Amino acid sequence: MVVNIVQKLTELGFSTYEARAYISLLENHPATAYETAKASGIPTSKIYEVLAKLLEREVVLELAENSKKRYIPLEPEKFVESFKSRINMTLSSLEVEFLRIKKETNVSYIWNLSDYSTLVQQGKRIISHAKASLLISLWREELDEIIEILKLKEKEGVPIAIVHFGKPVNKVGTIFPHPIEDTLYSEKGGRGFVLVSDAKEALMGTVFKNNKVEGAWSENRGFVTLAEDYIKHDVYIMKIVKRFNQTLIDRFGEKYAKLRDIFKDEEENNT
Repeated sequence: MVVNIVQKLTELGFSTYEARAYISLLENHPATAYETAKASGIPTSKIYEVLAKLLEREVVLELAENSKKRYIPLEPEKFVESFKSRINMTLSSLEVEFLRIKKETNVSYIWNLSDYSTLVQQGKRIISHAKASLLISLWREELDEIIEILKLKEKEGVPIAIVHFGKPVNKVGTIFPHPIEDTLYSEKGGRGFVLVSDAKEALMGTVFKNNKVEGAWSENRGFVTLAEDYIKHDVYIMKIVKRFNQTLIDRFGEKYAKLRDIFKDEEENNT
């Protein structure tokens, strides 16, 4: 038990001698420096230095009795409360300073993603921070991975728009099913996954066979705008397809082949 407490105290920045001296005083106080050294196994040549450090940390008090100095420890409850307060103040200060540095640097990087689990975890993290909106383009496999956190965001009132390739099974937000998923899969060689949160950060990736991934995440404004426009464009198209599907087929052929030929402007009835 004592060994465990010593280890925990060293994790908080105490030296092994400091931890042992404090525990010794908890077990027997008030005590002189010599008594503390003897009880804790600390060399007498080191004990005054150790006690001085504990006094500096304000976890030990010094008493003068009959020209002898004796020491008493801060009660464990007060020790924990004091340490928590100090740590929280330090972390709060660091948070402010970190934000200041981030604002001053104002540099946006694009981070490559090559691992499927990393892609999914980064997607969940982005979703968890969303406050104003979520735009998503994905397949069933990736929706299955993030559906629960999306449902939580929907309950919080965050608007969610999803372009879904293939027939959706899970329902969350407003879903726009994409009707030619097979054609797109063969063109790209994999499943696309695009996510934009609050128009501030974006993730884009393609999941290939065996869950191999090529993707990227960034808060770069150009990158985010590109991803956002990509999803919005697909939403606009899905709305048109839903209302004018047969007309599009009549004009451009099955799976809108001639519409998708970006190097020509032809229609079925003009060939």
